[in-house]
Amino acid sequence: MLPAEVMQQAQAEFINWQNSGSSVMEISHRSKPFIEVAAAAEQDLRDLLAIPDNYKVLFLQGGGRGQFASVPLNIASPEQYSLHLQTGSWSKGAVSEAAKYTHTHVVAKDTVNADNKRIIPDIADWDLPEDILGNTAFLHYCPNETVDGVALHTPPKLPNVELVADMSSNILSAPINIADYGVIYAGAQKNIGPSGLAVVIVREDLLGKAQAQTPSFINFTLAAEHDSMYNTPPTYSWYLAGLVFKWLKAQGGVSAIHAKNLEKAQLLYSCIDELDFYHNNVAAEFRSIMNVPFTLANPELDAQFLAEAEATGLHALKGHRSVGGMRASIYNAMPLAGVEALVKFMREFAAAQD
Repeated sequence: MLPAEVMQQAQAEFINWQNSGSSVMEISHRSKPFIEVAAAAEQDLRDLLAIPDNYKVLFLQGGGRGQFASVPLNIASPEQYSLHLQTGSWSKGAVSEAAKYTHTHVVAKDTVNADNKRIIPDIADWDLPEDILGNTAFLHYCPNETVDGVALHTPPKLPNVELVADMSSNILSAPINIADYGVIYAGAQKNIGPSGLAVVIVREDLLGKAQAQTPSFINFTLAAEHDSMYNTPPTYSWYLAGLVFKWLKAQGGVSAIHAKNLEKAQLLYSCIDELDFYHNNVAAEFRSIMNVPFTLANPELDAQFLAEAEATGLHALKGHRSVGGMRASIYNAMPLAGVEALVKFMREFAAAQD
């Protein structure tokens, strides 16, 4: 979901951007006006996340999945290991892609507790062989699994091991300490803007390590040296991302939006937990505040639930095909009123089945 104000501004500027007589899509990415757009977007993102000066911010193509390959190719050698915390569909996908360019080792997988709720094992229980640790390039994890609704709210740090995070679905939703990470990457289409863009935040001392086979257009060092314009970037997505960053600043920044996200998530989880009609299978401390999956007590009512929700104006609630059920994605741009409407419908639907 994009903020309505951003879409309205983009609509107003679509044909005649900055009184230029052209759309922002029609001008050269190397022109002075677009370079100003790009620079402003980067600075706003730096301000929002308090990104230190020794980190480069790259605006690239390939989405989050493209970075599954880009990261190992750029900061690891084929002889090194990449460690992986596997907590859902996306972190699992990163393992199979990294295996093409490094040795991979899964340190832990999500599991279930005594209450049959999904949890992430404590770092003390991870499989960390000493011989592998001595030859490790990085530890990869996904702090928010969109399909599964599993989240790790504290970065899992290992001594002398670079931490890499796929923040495609939770970037800008809560404050983070950039210095905890060697690389952060995010597909744009959750909290940043439309699809087609990926943002990479990489510490400068990790540049210059790309494997010889790394394609030039995903080489972090080349991208940094050319201000993310070594090849033609997705200019319209970059422009829209910049508008979203300004919108987020106007909301009070990341801390302010985090407070709103917590309020939205608490409202929805409270409804699920209070009614026997709905169920969420993730332990409370590992619940996502961005993606809330839930099932109905009677799966035969799924189709009716979705149809009536759609008729009420509540869209995109069908769960991912791999897990079924329902899923409410409540990213930054989703207002509290949207969650209130969903909760009202859920309570009314459950009562109607009695």
